[in-house]
Amino acid sequence: MGFLRKEAPALLLLAALGLAPFVGFGEGYILTLLARAMILAMAAVSLSFLVGGAGLVSLGHAAMLGFGAYAVVILDDRQIVDAAVVLPVAILAAAGFALVTGAVAIRTSGVHFIMITLAFGQMAFFTASSLSGYGGDDGYTLYARSEVAGTRILSDRLVFHFVCLGALTASWLLCRMLLASRFGRVLRAVRGNPMRAQALGFAPYPYRLTAYVIAGAIGGAAGFLFANATEFVAPAYISWQRSGELLFMVILGGISGLHGALLGALGFVLLEEWLSHQWEHWRLVFGVLLILAVLFLPGGLAGLPAQIGRVLRRG
Repeated sequence: MGFLRKEAPALLLLAALGLAPFVGFGEGYILTLLARAMILAMAAVSLSFLVGGAGLVSLGHAAMLGFGAYAVVILDDRQIVDAAVVLPVAILAAAGFALVTGAVAIRTSGVHFIMITLAFGQMAFFTASSLSGYGGDDGYTLYARSEVAGTRILSDRLVFHFVCLGALTASWLLCRMLLASRFGRVLRAVRGNPMRAQALGFAPYPYRLTAYVIAGAIGGAAGFLFANATEFVAPAYISWQRSGELLFMVILGGISGLHGALLGALGFVLLEEWLSHQWEHWRLVFGVLLILAVLFLPGGLAGLPAQIGRVLRRG
């Protein structure tokens, strides 16, 4: 009961996404939009795991997404399209990148960590732009989505919707279980006071690096799904702007819990989509709304009910 009460917002949101196709949101366009939101929510949850759990604010997290997506591209170019092969490769590619770059980045903290992850992310971006064999700046169009047991079942929008929902749920549960475990408690101790944690016998470096690699692996899985959702991969997937969007999703939703990343990603994508259909220069309005959200929603969307409750009690 304690789990249900504490995680009610996340469970309700996941249940709503599961019911969406059957309550008037089953059109192809809407399902495509929701799939995109859930995939980005996966990446946002993994970033929230880093920010809220380990205190590591990364501005290069989109590189993990990009590594997963480009793994799909490279294997597709070699006519390897079986998801049983492509998905593990995408996860391992992103996790490997996280391990190599994290081994250096984790040795820093604060602004230095932000800047070094940004630098690694931009290195990945320019590397992808130089891959002329895979489209370079123009990107690479997939012939079709990955196969599952020799079938194109992922091409069915409803099936793909529930695949994305299952992957998002699994990612959220994994991160939540890790944060609730002894590993997560050490991470939070290291985040709060690294010197005290080290004095107690817990070396911060391996715990932080492990968390970084786990977040990278989840980002790689999200990249695999993102490539299949769009059937197109471009260096823009790895840009620092995408990393900034993922970080803002975490902040918008609230860093006090993983469910904030779910709310932030969904709210971000839906607001972006709605505004883009209202006005040609929608980014101006979007930017102002995001600034207002940061100023007046200190607890993010996840903290909005409590904030409204406090205002009502004062009234």
